[in-house]
Amino acid sequence: MSELLLDYLPVIIFIGVALVVSLALMGSSFILAVNNPDTEKLSTYECGFEPFDDARMKFDVRFYLVAILFIIFDLEVAFLFPWAISFNDIGLYGYFSMMIFLFVLTIGFIYEWKKGALEWD
Repeated sequence: MSELLLDYLPVIIFIGVALVVSLALMGSSFILAVNNPDTEKLSTYECGFEPFDDARMKFDVRFYLVAILFIIFDLEVAFLFPWAISFNDIGLYGYFSMMIFLFVLTIGFIYEWKKGALEWD
């Protein structure tokens, strides 16, 4: 059992050092930061909406459309990282599979661009 614990000792040390450093940085920001609150700083930021308006007002769907498009493309680009790490192991089949994936991604991007989903008029 002690050999198993010794194998995980570097991970435990790393987690401990990360906790100490993060707590030290957060604590120093509370001690050293200048605290000058005013009404503008304490107001809610609502992504282009007036923060103190009627909750039943009509809103612009473009905010949500851009956010959803960002999430979609961000997640699809996240698939490139494991592919790049295992590039030497997957061979030619993996290469062409990713090229097909990127081609479909590019076609989707061009379609959204042509439809005007990325315009902010």
